[in-house]
Amino acid sequence: MTSVNVKLLYHYVITNFFNLCFFPLAAIVAGKASRLTTNDLHHFYYYYLQHNLITISLLFAFTVFGLALYIVTRPKPVYLVDHSCYLPPSHLRSSISKVMDIFYQVRLADPLRNAASDDSSWLDFLRKIQERSGLGDETHGPEGLLQVPPRKTFAAAREETEQVIIGALEKLFENTKVNPKEIGILVVNSSMFNPTPSLSAMVVNTFKLRSNIRSFNLGGMGCSAGVIAIDLAKDLLHVHKNTYALVVSTENITYNIYAGDNRSMMVSNCLFRVGGAAILLSNKPRDRRRSKYQLLHTVRTHTGADDKSFRCVQQEDDESGKTGVCLSKDITGVAGRTVQKNITTLGPLVLPFSEKFLFFVTFIAKKLFKDKIKHYYVPDFKLAIDHFCIHAGGRAVIDVLQKNLGLLPIDVEASRSTLHRFGNTSSSSIWYELAYIEAKGRMKRGNKVWQIALGSGFKCNSAVWVALRNVKASTNSPWEHCIDRYPDAIDSDSGKSETRVQNGRS
Repeated sequence: MTSVNVKLLYHYVITNFFNLCFFPLAAIVAGKASRLTTNDLHHFYYYYLQHNLITISLLFAFTVFGLALYIVTRPKPVYLVDHSCYLPPSHLRSSISKVMDIFYQVRLADPLRNAASDDSSWLDFLRKIQERSGLGDETHGPEGLLQVPPRKTFAAAREETEQVIIGALEKLFENTKVNPKEIGILVVNSSMFNPTPSLSAMVVNTFKLRSNIRSFNLGGMGCSAGVIAIDLAKDLLHVHKNTYALVVSTENITYNIYAGDNRSMMVSNCLFRVGGAAILLSNKPRDRRRSKYQLLHTVRTHTGADDKSFRCVQQEDDESGKTGVCLSKDITGVAGRTVQKNITTLGPLVLPFSEKFLFFVTFIAKKLFKDKIKHYYVPDFKLAIDHFCIHAGGRAVIDVLQKNLGLLPIDVEASRSTLHRFGNTSSSSIWYELAYIEAKGRMKRGNKVWQIALGSGFKCNSAVWVALRNVKASTNSPWEHCIDRYPDAIDSDSGKSETRVQNGRS
């Protein structure tokens, strides 16, 4: 018998241990009961129940009181009614060659550019990064930067963000038939672009939300802010009854593209693209029937107390005074450690007892035999989770998490496809991935999906949902016209990318 079969047999026995023991015990009890006589029953009533009537009554009263207290104080379920991802218009599509032209035009238009010392090495560097990034030729760039000369202005940045947010919300309200005035809670997250009035105020103004809405605007929290926004909305829905919460996640490209020579800051230019998502949550019991998912768990991990973690993704000025986001060489190691801490907290909440037991045994063994056991046991999350939405931060991020979690290619297909088709859309990427799984028809009733988001700080945040029905793709899904081409489109473009890199080296 192979090790895989042994593991499955072990998991089945441990998970169903109670059932395996219950039936023999039930048969024994039934056999004993069949031999009871009328005199035995009378004896039980007169000599046990009558003498212990007060004790039994008190136990019954305490049981009823405990159940009532639990029902009254337990947190109300949070439902995901629907979500919508913004699909930019086709004229904003940006192939790799078009993106390279954007970089060139932005640099050319930079008033601080030193033409005398300029060379093409920076362009070659960006091309290699771009071709190895995992992004395809159908991602989208912002309208301001696609113009010649590019408009890297505050007004252009505001136009980009407004188009994304309003576009996603219009589709969401159209699909859910919810009146915007019914929204009681609003949470908007955008890390790098936070104008005044705030983006949440812009949503209130555009859709005429009510004056007593509880509105929040999250800034500077990186690509993991989407789950932070969900966690905040969940907490608010536990306090404010019978209402809707609206969560909007996006990022701005126009105002944050880097035009300098620092290569650690150039990398982000190659990964980020236009995108955003809107999510409608509810705590109304009647919305369960029409909702897609119920929120089970949110786990937030912040390792910012460590200096290396805090500085591995940092917005700063380069030597010439140009602002950009610097990605440290330590980012992979920091991400790995932060993810490990996050899943250590999440594991006990979602894993079956069989996996918890194995982890506990290896944990004790490692404490006793430090030299012989080098690593803790890595739980098999596929026994508890059916679908994975790993933040599409880049090919390397997906590769590391696939390896560390022991996932199969199909488990990370949604992440790789999202990265290829839409690029890194920051905090909204996990929603494009969820939309991909729905469009493929893979989300069945009872399935659990795990959204894993990574971001500056350094943070790893998780959200686990359970499907309340067989979930179909929403109307106007961003994958509506291209889902049949995936995952084949990734393999085909990977071959082209390798050819381009080889030609560049020759």
